Amino acid sequence: MNKKGFIFDLDGVIVDTAKYHFLAWKKLANDLGIDFSEKQNEELKGVSRVKSLEKILDWGKTTVPEAVFTELMAKKNNDYLKYIEKMDQDEILADVPKVLDFLKDEQQPFALGSASKNARAILEKVALIEDFKSIVDGTDVSKAKPDPEVFLIAAKELKIVPENCIVFEDSVAGVQAANAANMISIGIGEKETLKEADYIFKDFTEISTAFIKELIEK
Repeated sequence: MNKKGFIFDLDGVIVDTAKYHFLAWKKLANDLGIDFSEKQNEELKGVSRVKSLEKILDWGKTTVPEAVFTELMAKKNNDYLKYIEKMDQDEILADVPKVLDFLKDEQQPFALGSASKNARAILEKVALIEDFKSIVDGTDVSKAKPDPEVFLIAAKELKIVPENCIVFEDSVAGVQAANAANMISIGIGEKETLKEADYIFKDFTEISTAFIKELIEK
């Protein structure tokens, strides 16, 4: 039987925590007197907390001392954690369980590859933590996407060579990381944004089990 490794990003792929990141960043930006739009929030997808805050301060043409910068990052994370505290299984995006159940039936291992340092807490909230053979998150990596480190670690933990791994991603940086790791990249989102991906679907409702079966048998 063919064994492939399937690696899923978390935010915007399995659950939609992007809206909570947006609310937390918006609150922080507005408190600093900086406007912050949903369009700008798109640019922060898959980007580390440090880089995100640097971008927001840049947009607001503002600088802060290092100690304040650290405080602001902690404040944003605390606000975000308050939002995710209320999460439950209803937050899992449509048809994600269908794909995960199919992979389990086909005995195909799957991992999480996320920049989020809260990935384990979120997977617990939505009762998916037991399903993942490996969880690689922001606490396990030193380099952010588009560096492929997160996916390469996940492949190693799944004991599958990178060429036999398939990555589901909703961010440009994530798709670039999957491509750099020499993995098949599947973009979840808009075609024009994720045009570098090998395959693109609006969401998991467009992904059939027949398509997953094809990937396994390739």
